Amino acid sequence: MIRSYLLVSVLLSSAPALAQEAPRPDAAADPDASAVIVTATRAPTSIDRVAASVTVLDKAAIDRAQDIGVTEILQRTPGISVTRNGGYGTATSLRIRGAETDQTVVVIDGVKLNDPSAAGGGYNFANLLIGDAARIEVLRGPQSILWGSQAIGGVVNIVTPLPDQPLEASFDVETGSRETVSARAGLGGRSGPLAWRLGAQAFTTDGISAIAPAFGGKERDGYTNRNLSGRAVLELADGVSADVRGYYGWGRAGIDGFSGDTPEYGLNREFVGYAGLNVDLFGGRLRNRIGYGYTDTDRDNYNPALERAQTFDSAGRNERLEYQGSLAIAKGWNAVFGVENERSRFRSVSPPASLAAPVPAPARGRAEITSFYGQVSGEVFAGLTLTGGARNDDHSRYGSRTLFSGGAAWRLPTGTVLRASYGEGFKAPTLYQLFSDYGNIALSPERAHGWEAGAEQRLLDGALSFGATWFERRTKDQIIFASCIAPTSDPLCVVPGTTISRFGYYDNIARAGAKGIEATAAAKVGGLTLDGNYSWMQSEDRSPGSSFGKWLPRRPRHVANASVSYDWGFGLTTGAALRWSGRSFDDVANARQLDSYTLVDARAEFALSETVRLFARVENLFDEDYTTVYRYGTLGRSVYAGIRGRF
Repeated sequence: MIRSYLLVSVLLSSAPALAQEAPRPDAAADPDASAVIVTATRAPTSIDRVAASVTVLDKAAIDRAQDIGVTEILQRTPGISVTRNGGYGTATSLRIRGAETDQTVVVIDGVKLNDPSAAGGGYNFANLLIGDAARIEVLRGPQSILWGSQAIGGVVNIVTPLPDQPLEASFDVETGSRETVSARAGLGGRSGPLAWRLGAQAFTTDGISAIAPAFGGKERDGYTNRNLSGRAVLELADGVSADVRGYYGWGRAGIDGFSGDTPEYGLNREFVGYAGLNVDLFGGRLRNRIGYGYTDTDRDNYNPALERAQTFDSAGRNERLEYQGSLAIAKGWNAVFGVENERSRFRSVSPPASLAAPVPAPARGRAEITSFYGQVSGEVFAGLTLTGGARNDDHSRYGSRTLFSGGAAWRLPTGTVLRASYGEGFKAPTLYQLFSDYGNIALSPERAHGWEAGAEQRLLDGALSFGATWFERRTKDQIIFASCIAPTSDPLCVVPGTTISRFGYYDNIARAGAKGIEATAAAKVGGLTLDGNYSWMQSEDRSPGSSFGKWLPRRPRHVANASVSYDWGFGLTTGAALRWSGRSFDDVANARQLDSYTLVDARAEFALSETVRLFARVENLFDEDYTTVYRYGTLGRSVYAGIRGRF
């Protein structure tokens, strides 16, 4: 390593004419850059040089949508479907191109989020509010080279702002249906070598019954969320800076049991912390980042009607040490490389309802994974960028696995951008799938590979654009939950080491395949803005046997979105959005169908000044009765209004 470092030093110092400044190795870069820059690539990259399909939502788009939760705005983007077990705060799944929800990586300010105590080890989107987000990016397709385990479906990258002025502030306050109130505020500044920002949000709603009224749901299951985020960067010397980031969220959501309405509720507490040191060498041609990240998630369920109120208790911890470098090899050529060590642990127990029964010892588990990765991107000639990368993951239980990726983005003088990419994924079984009451220590890792190819055309200086992408993905050894139906002689239907029967267990019996097309179009003529997208996604079970060819649960094959807005020129902007979702199935056997539905939203905002705006919206304007998960309710017509300030 010393020899390699010395060689790089000599090359950089002896060939300044061939090199340029390297991009900063961070996914929390400036969200207000004038060009469309993608940071989910772990280094700021022009969108025309990204080989994979990507959607970028800036602050203007986020404000215009007026959405409370991240899933609400993301489900209007191509290739995404969302299901929820009731109203706000209940279990929420986001699927990219038909992949499992836990095969999506969520990143906030460069820190990867996941919960080792969750069944799939993924992130519960229920508690992810828009908050202080200044930028949201969706990178579709396998992204495991840069983001490791879980990034089989794609990456959702959220960036909060850093101020440019000595003092900056913002706020949003709104209220509406079902006693809903949301208040958010942010404050920050830049003084000399220090830039800092704090953001906070409080949200509460009486909600709806988690169980749908057709199945006896009558009482409302409310939701409360409080969160706080912060960032600070201190310039210690020329080319040397320290960076700290943090996020804390607390939520309380009413839930219902299998039998219908109950007084049950769940608590969720999560903390994300990061501290890093950034060092630029050789005039910025070699940039280095050393960081420590920590995530801590605690989940508890309670039922006050039981003798022992607590029904579930779990905790998941992640510690990550990482080094990431960015090297400007030559003009138009950059490399991103790094080393990561992640240690995760979990604890989970379900206490019995009777105080006479002792609480069993909690299930516990640990895992460690060390990764090396590198990716090179270069402009081989004007407009054509090639990208290639590799990653090696050394898992404490499953040994070493190496993954590869490659792609190309070609920007033509005609305003056409062609993209093609190939990627591989590897996801080790989660600690819950291995060691919980339903665990199976004989599980194998999930493996996936996928490719895509597409084109985008821009006309009239970008005022008109349209495009389409074809994608395919295959997954082997996909982990599913296998139910135990008595009587059975299956030895895995007994808790290991005991004679106690269990409801089911996790097993590698599934193969899955997905393919489809994503089409987009957008136009801006004067004050009129139009955009829309359509996705056809065929997600099927490819396991041998009776399930072969069945639709994967809760994945509609057809999804379409459209929106229109008009700026009237005197401070008023009005708009409407439509979402249509085709039918899907709720179960593996495809015996229970979920009908298609159409939702229409209307919104308006009025500028009182350059910094203050009033806004209002109506969601589900026609009060459509629809279902995304069998037996669970969905929000009917909802009306909200508020005020927003940016100073």
